[in-house]
Amino acid sequence: MPITARDVYAARRRIAPLVVRTPLVPALVLSRLCGAQVYCKLETVQRSGSFKARGAANAILSAPPERLAAGVITYSTGNHGRAVASVARAAGTRASVCVSRMVPQTKLAALRDEQAEIVIAGDSQDEAAGTALRLALERGLLLVDPINDPRVIAGHGTIGLELLEDLPELDTVLVPVSGGALVSGIALALKSAHPRCRVLGVSMERGAAMHASLRAGHPVLVEEVESLADSLQGGILLDNRHTFAMVRELVDGIVLVSEEEIARAMAFALERERLVLEGAAAVGIAALLRGDAVRPGETAAFVATGAAVDVRRLADIARARREWLDSLDTTSGGELS
Repeated sequence: MPITARDVYAARRRIAPLVVRTPLVPALVLSRLCGAQVYCKLETVQRSGSFKARGAANAILSAPPERLAAGVITYSTGNHGRAVASVARAAGTRASVCVSRMVPQTKLAALRDEQAEIVIAGDSQDEAAGTALRLALERGLLLVDPINDPRVIAGHGTIGLELLEDLPELDTVLVPVSGGALVSGIALALKSAHPRCRVLGVSMERGAAMHASLRAGHPVLVEEVESLADSLQGGILLDNRHTFAMVRELVDGIVLVSEEEIARAMAFALERERLVLEGAAAVGIAALLRGDAVRPGETAAFVATGAAVDVRRLADIARARREWLDSLDTTSGGELS
Protein backbone atom coordinates (compact mmCIF):
# COMPACT_ATOMS: atom_id res chain seq x y z
CA MET A 1 0.00 0.00 0.00
CA PRO A 2 1.34 3.48 -0.84
CA ILE A 3 -0.28 4.85 2.35
CA THR A 4 -1.32 3.61 5.77
CA ALA A 5 -4.05 4.59 8.19
CA ARG A 6 -1.46 6.75 9.91
CA ASP A 7 -1.16 8.85 6.74
CA VAL A 8 -4.92 9.33 6.68
CA TYR A 9 -4.97 10.55 10.29
CA ALA A 10 -2.09 12.91 9.51
CA ALA A 11 -4.03 14.20 6.51
CA ARG A 12 -7.04 14.96 8.69
CA ARG A 13 -4.98 17.21 10.95
CA ARG A 14 -3.31 18.89 7.99
CA ILE A 15 -6.45 19.71 6.01
CA ALA A 16 -8.67 20.73 8.93
CA PRO A 17 -8.29 24.52 8.33
CA LEU A 18 -9.54 24.25 4.74
CA VAL A 19 -11.91 21.29 4.68
CA VAL A 20 -15.39 20.89 6.16
CA ARG A 21 -16.20 17.87 8.33
CA THR A 22 -19.27 16.97 6.32
CA PRO A 23 -22.60 15.78 7.75
CA LEU A 24 -23.90 12.23 7.55
CA VAL A 25 -27.67 12.46 7.17
CA PRO A 26 -30.40 9.80 7.06
CA ALA A 27 -31.89 9.15 3.62
CA LEU A 28 -35.36 8.36 4.92
CA VAL A 29 -37.23 7.64 1.70
CA LEU A 30 -34.36 5.61 0.28
CA SER A 31 -34.17 3.64 3.52
CA ARG A 32 -37.83 2.63 3.21
CA LEU A 33 -37.36 1.58 -0.39
CA CYS A 34 -34.25 -0.49 0.38
CA GLY A 35 -35.42 -2.01 3.64
CA ALA A 36 -32.15 -0.83 5.17
CA GLN A 37 -30.85 2.10 7.19
CA VAL A 38 -29.30 4.33 4.53
CA TYR A 39 -27.27 7.47 5.17
CA CYS A 40 -25.82 10.09 2.85
CA LYS A 41 -22.33 11.54 3.32
CA LEU A 42 -22.79 15.09 2.05
CA GLU A 43 -19.51 16.09 0.42
CA THR A 44 -21.51 18.62 -1.59
CA VAL A 45 -21.14 21.13 1.26
CA GLN A 46 -17.37 21.45 0.82
CA ARG A 47 -16.40 25.02 -0.07
CA SER A 48 -15.31 23.93 -3.54
CA GLY A 49 -18.47 21.87 -4.02
CA SER A 50 -17.04 18.34 -3.87
CA PHE A 51 -14.95 15.84 -1.93
CA LYS A 52 -11.94 16.75 -4.08
CA ALA A 53 -11.04 19.50 -1.59
CA ARG A 54 -9.69 16.83 0.75
CA GLY A 55 -7.06 15.34 -1.55
CA ALA A 56 -6.11 18.71 -3.05
CA ALA A 57 -5.60 20.26 0.37
CA ASN A 58 -3.46 17.39 1.65
CA ALA A 59 -1.25 17.38 -1.44
CA ILE A 60 -0.72 21.14 -1.55
CA LEU A 61 -0.33 21.68 2.20
CA SER A 62 2.21 18.83 2.32
CA ALA A 63 4.51 20.64 -0.09
CA PRO A 64 7.31 22.94 1.10
CA PRO A 65 6.76 26.62 0.28
CA GLU A 66 9.51 26.69 -2.32
CA ARG A 67 7.70 23.99 -4.34
CA LEU A 68 4.58 26.18 -4.44
CA ALA A 69 6.30 29.37 -5.54
CA ALA A 70 5.88 28.78 -9.30
CA GLY A 71 2.35 27.45 -8.92
CA VAL A 72 0.55 24.11 -9.13
CA ILE A 73 -0.94 22.20 -12.03
CA THR A 74 -3.37 19.34 -12.42
CA TYR A 75 -5.63 17.60 -14.90
CA SER A 76 -9.30 17.16 -14.21
CA THR A 77 -12.83 16.49 -15.39
CA GLY A 78 -13.82 19.58 -13.41
CA ASN A 79 -14.20 19.02 -9.68
CA HIS A 80 -10.59 18.17 -8.86
CA GLY A 81 -9.38 21.19 -10.82
CA ARG A 82 -11.75 23.47 -8.96
CA ALA A 83 -10.58 22.11 -5.62
CA VAL A 84 -6.90 22.47 -6.54
CA ALA A 85 -7.49 26.06 -7.66
CA SER A 86 -9.37 26.89 -4.45
CA VAL A 87 -6.68 25.42 -2.19
CA ALA A 88 -3.91 27.02 -4.26
CA ARG A 89 -5.48 30.46 -3.78
CA ALA A 90 -5.71 29.85 -0.04
CA ALA A 91 -2.02 28.85 -0.04
CA GLY A 92 -1.07 32.02 -1.91
CA THR A 93 -0.19 30.50 -5.28
CA ARG A 94 -1.72 30.02 -8.73
CA ALA A 95 -3.23 26.95 -10.36
CA SER A 96 -3.34 25.70 -13.94
CA VAL A 97 -5.89 23.03 -14.85
CA CYS A 98 -5.67 20.85 -17.96
CA VAL A 99 -9.06 19.62 -19.17
CA SER A 100 -10.36 17.77 -22.20
CA ARG A 101 -13.02 19.05 -24.56
CA MET A 102 -15.47 16.68 -22.82
CA VAL A 103 -15.65 18.86 -19.68
CA PRO A 104 -19.06 20.62 -19.39
CA GLN A 105 -19.31 24.40 -19.54
CA THR A 106 -20.69 24.57 -15.99
CA LYS A 107 -17.45 23.09 -14.68
CA LEU A 108 -15.31 25.35 -16.83
CA ALA A 109 -17.21 28.34 -15.42
CA ALA A 110 -16.46 27.11 -11.88
CA LEU A 111 -12.76 26.90 -12.75
CA ARG A 112 -12.84 30.48 -14.01
CA ASP A 113 -14.53 31.56 -10.77
CA GLU A 114 -11.55 30.11 -8.90
CA GLN A 115 -9.17 32.15 -11.13
CA ALA A 116 -7.54 29.02 -12.56
CA GLU A 117 -5.66 29.00 -15.83
CA ILE A 118 -7.59 26.59 -18.06
CA VAL A 119 -5.66 24.56 -20.63
CA ILE A 120 -7.82 22.67 -23.15
CA ALA A 121 -5.87 19.52 -23.94
CA GLY A 122 -7.37 16.98 -26.31
CA ASP A 123 -10.46 14.81 -26.24
CA SER A 124 -9.78 12.67 -23.16
CA GLN A 125 -8.53 12.89 -19.61
CA ASP A 126 -5.51 10.81 -20.59
CA GLU A 127 -4.51 13.53 -23.07
CA ALA A 128 -5.09 16.20 -20.43
CA ALA A 129 -2.88 14.22 -18.02
CA GLY A 130 -0.05 14.11 -20.55
CA THR A 131 -0.25 17.85 -21.09
CA ALA A 132 -0.25 18.51 -17.34
CA LEU A 133 2.88 16.40 -16.84
CA ARG A 134 4.67 18.16 -19.69
CA LEU A 135 3.78 21.64 -18.43
CA ALA A 136 4.76 20.73 -14.87
CA LEU A 137 8.26 19.83 -16.09
CA GLU A 138 8.58 22.83 -18.40
CA ARG A 139 7.35 25.41 -15.89
CA GLY A 140 8.58 23.90 -12.64
CA LEU A 141 5.04 23.52 -11.32
CA LEU A 142 3.89 21.20 -8.55
CA LEU A 143 1.74 18.46 -10.13
CA VAL A 144 -1.28 17.53 -8.01
CA ASP A 145 -2.21 14.24 -9.63
CA PRO A 146 -5.80 13.13 -8.92
CA ILE A 147 -4.90 9.45 -9.39
CA ASN A 148 -1.20 8.77 -8.79
CA ASP A 149 -0.55 10.94 -5.71
CA PRO A 150 -0.59 9.09 -2.35
CA ARG A 151 -1.23 12.41 -0.57
CA VAL A 152 -4.44 12.83 -2.56
CA ILE A 153 -5.54 9.29 -1.68
CA ALA A 154 -4.82 9.92 2.02
CA GLY A 155 -6.80 13.15 1.94
CA HIS A 156 -9.83 11.39 0.49
CA GLY A 157 -9.44 8.67 3.09
CA THR A 158 -10.49 11.14 5.77
CA ILE A 159 -14.07 10.54 4.63
CA GLY A 160 -13.66 6.97 5.85
CA LEU A 161 -12.52 8.17 9.28
CA GLU A 162 -15.61 10.37 9.60
CA LEU A 163 -17.90 7.52 8.51
CA LEU A 164 -16.41 5.26 11.18
CA GLU A 165 -16.84 7.86 13.89
CA ASP A 166 -20.40 8.81 12.96
CA LEU A 167 -21.64 5.33 12.05
CA PRO A 168 -19.49 2.59 13.64
CA GLU A 169 -22.17 -0.03 12.85
CA LEU A 170 -21.75 0.58 9.11
CA ASP A 171 -22.12 -2.59 7.00
CA THR A 172 -21.77 -1.27 3.44
CA VAL A 173 -20.58 1.95 1.85
CA LEU A 174 -21.10 2.87 -1.81
CA VAL A 175 -18.49 5.12 -3.40
CA PRO A 176 -18.37 6.55 -6.94
CA VAL A 177 -15.34 5.29 -8.89
CA SER A 178 -13.35 6.96 -11.62
CA GLY A 179 -9.55 6.92 -11.22
CA GLY A 180 -9.95 5.21 -7.87
CA ALA A 181 -8.33 7.64 -5.42
CA LEU A 182 -11.57 8.24 -3.49
CA VAL A 183 -12.63 4.64 -3.08
CA SER A 184 -9.02 3.58 -2.34
CA GLY A 185 -8.65 6.07 0.48
CA ILE A 186 -12.05 5.33 1.99
CA ALA A 187 -11.54 1.56 1.76
CA LEU A 188 -8.14 1.77 3.44
CA ALA A 189 -9.47 3.89 6.30
CA LEU A 190 -12.57 1.75 6.84
CA LYS A 191 -10.98 -1.67 6.58
CA SER A 192 -8.05 -0.72 8.81
CA ALA A 193 -10.51 -0.51 11.71
CA HIS A 194 -13.55 -2.44 10.41
CA PRO A 195 -12.38 -5.22 8.06
CA ARG A 196 -15.86 -6.70 7.59
CA CYS A 197 -17.34 -3.47 6.21
CA ARG A 198 -18.13 -3.91 2.52
CA VAL A 199 -16.88 -1.18 0.19
CA LEU A 200 -18.59 -1.11 -3.21
CA GLY A 201 -17.49 1.12 -6.03
CA VAL A 202 -20.14 2.45 -8.41
CA SER A 203 -19.61 3.70 -11.94
CA MET A 204 -21.50 4.23 -15.19
CA GLU A 205 -21.92 1.39 -17.66
CA ARG A 206 -20.16 3.17 -20.52
CA GLY A 207 -16.50 4.05 -20.15
CA ALA A 208 -15.89 2.66 -16.65
CA ALA A 209 -12.10 2.51 -16.78
CA MET A 210 -11.44 0.94 -13.37
CA HIS A 211 -13.99 -1.80 -13.96
CA ALA A 212 -12.55 -2.59 -17.40
CA SER A 213 -9.02 -2.60 -15.99
CA LEU A 214 -9.91 -4.98 -13.17
CA ARG A 215 -11.50 -7.36 -15.66
CA ALA A 216 -8.39 -7.21 -17.86
CA GLY A 217 -6.03 -7.63 -14.90
CA HIS A 218 -4.10 -4.44 -15.71
CA PRO A 219 -4.82 -0.77 -16.50
CA VAL A 220 -6.43 -0.34 -19.92
CA LEU A 221 -7.55 2.56 -22.06
CA VAL A 222 -11.28 3.13 -22.51
CA GLU A 223 -13.13 5.35 -24.92
CA GLU A 224 -14.62 8.38 -23.22
CA VAL A 225 -18.29 8.83 -24.12
CA GLU A 226 -20.82 11.38 -22.95
CA SER A 227 -22.45 10.51 -19.64
CA LEU A 228 -24.57 12.15 -16.99
CA ALA A 229 -21.79 11.01 -14.66
CA ASP A 230 -19.22 13.14 -16.48
CA SER A 231 -17.01 13.41 -13.38
CA LEU A 232 -16.38 9.67 -13.66
CA GLN A 233 -15.09 9.91 -17.22
CA GLY A 234 -11.46 9.28 -18.04
CA GLY A 235 -8.94 6.51 -17.64
CA ILE A 236 -6.94 5.34 -14.66
CA LEU A 237 -3.65 5.96 -16.56
CA LEU A 238 -1.66 3.12 -18.08
CA ASP A 239 1.18 3.85 -15.64
CA ASN A 240 -1.21 3.71 -12.66
CA ARG A 241 1.05 3.22 -9.67
CA HIS A 242 -1.37 3.08 -6.75
CA THR A 243 -5.13 3.06 -7.13
CA PHE A 244 -5.48 0.01 -9.39
CA ALA A 245 -3.68 -2.21 -6.88
CA MET A 246 -5.53 -0.67 -3.92
CA VAL A 247 -8.95 -1.14 -5.52
CA ARG A 248 -8.11 -4.71 -6.48
CA GLU A 249 -7.06 -5.53 -2.92
CA LEU A 250 -9.48 -3.48 -0.79
CA VAL A 251 -12.72 -2.93 -2.71
CA ASP A 252 -15.35 -5.68 -2.59
CA GLY A 253 -16.83 -5.05 -6.03
CA ILE A 254 -17.83 -2.47 -8.61
CA VAL A 255 -21.47 -1.94 -9.56
CA LEU A 256 -22.30 -0.44 -12.96
CA VAL A 257 -25.42 1.65 -13.52
CA SER A 258 -27.08 2.78 -16.74
CA GLU A 259 -27.66 6.33 -17.91
CA GLU A 260 -31.37 6.01 -17.22
CA GLU A 261 -30.66 4.73 -13.70
CA ILE A 262 -28.38 7.72 -13.10
CA ALA A 263 -31.04 10.11 -14.39
CA ARG A 264 -33.66 8.53 -12.13
CA ALA A 265 -31.28 8.76 -9.18
CA MET A 266 -30.69 12.48 -9.81
CA ALA A 267 -34.44 13.05 -10.04
CA PHE A 268 -35.06 10.97 -6.91
CA ALA A 269 -32.40 12.85 -4.96
CA LEU A 270 -33.96 16.18 -5.87
CA GLU A 271 -37.63 15.30 -5.41
CA ARG A 272 -37.57 12.79 -2.57
CA GLU A 273 -34.43 13.56 -0.58
CA ARG A 274 -34.14 17.28 -1.44
CA LEU A 275 -30.54 16.89 -2.62
CA VAL A 276 -28.98 18.61 -5.63
CA LEU A 277 -26.50 16.07 -7.01
CA GLU A 278 -24.52 15.84 -10.21
CA GLY A 279 -24.71 12.54 -12.05
CA ALA A 280 -21.49 11.13 -10.60
CA ALA A 281 -22.70 11.90 -7.08
CA ALA A 282 -25.99 10.09 -7.68
CA VAL A 283 -24.60 6.73 -8.82
CA GLY A 284 -24.77 5.34 -5.27
CA ILE A 285 -28.48 6.13 -5.17
CA ALA A 286 -28.86 4.49 -8.59
CA ALA A 287 -27.30 1.29 -7.26
CA LEU A 288 -29.48 1.36 -4.15
CA LEU A 289 -32.68 1.93 -6.10
CA ARG A 290 -31.93 -1.12 -8.23
CA GLY A 291 -32.29 -3.17 -5.07
CA ASP A 292 -29.23 -5.44 -5.08
CA ALA A 293 -26.53 -3.29 -3.50
CA VAL A 294 -27.41 -3.80 0.18
CA ARG A 295 -29.03 -6.56 2.17
CA PRO A 296 -32.30 -6.03 4.11
CA GLY A 297 -31.67 -4.66 7.58
CA GLU A 298 -28.13 -3.48 6.82
CA THR A 299 -26.74 -0.09 7.73
CA ALA A 300 -25.39 1.53 4.60
CA ALA A 301 -24.03 4.86 3.43
CA PHE A 302 -23.38 6.41 0.04
CA VAL A 303 -21.01 9.27 -0.68
CA ALA A 304 -22.66 12.24 -2.41
CA THR A 305 -19.50 13.51 -4.02
CA GLY A 306 -20.46 16.78 -5.71
CA ALA A 307 -23.16 19.19 -6.83
CA ALA A 308 -21.68 20.64 -10.03
CA VAL A 309 -24.79 20.32 -12.18
CA ASP A 310 -26.71 22.83 -14.27
CA VAL A 311 -29.88 23.29 -12.23
CA ARG A 312 -31.97 23.83 -15.35
CA ARG A 313 -30.80 20.52 -16.74
CA LEU A 314 -31.46 18.85 -13.40
CA ALA A 315 -35.01 20.25 -13.38
CA ASP A 316 -35.55 18.91 -16.91
CA ILE A 317 -34.28 15.48 -15.86
CA ALA A 318 -36.67 15.40 -12.91
CA ARG A 319 -39.60 16.69 -14.98
CA ALA A 320 -39.08 14.01 -17.63
CA ARG A 321 -39.27 11.33 -14.92
CA ARG A 322 -42.32 12.62 -13.12
CA GLU A 323 -44.40 9.57 -13.95
CA TRP A 324 -41.69 7.25 -12.61
CA LEU A 325 -41.31 9.30 -9.45
CA ASP A 326 -45.06 9.19 -8.88
CA SER A 327 -45.00 5.42 -9.26
CA LEU A 328 -42.62 4.92 -6.35
CA ASP A 329 -44.27 3.01 -3.52
CA THR A 330 -42.64 4.00 -0.24
CA THR A 331 -45.14 2.35 2.07
CA SER A 332 -45.69 -1.29 1.06
CA GLY A 333 -42.48 -3.18 1.55
CA GLY A 334 -40.27 -0.75 -0.31
CA GLU A 335 -41.10 -2.02 -3.77
CA LEU A 336 -40.72 -0.06 -6.96
CA SER A 337 -43.68 -0.30 -9.30
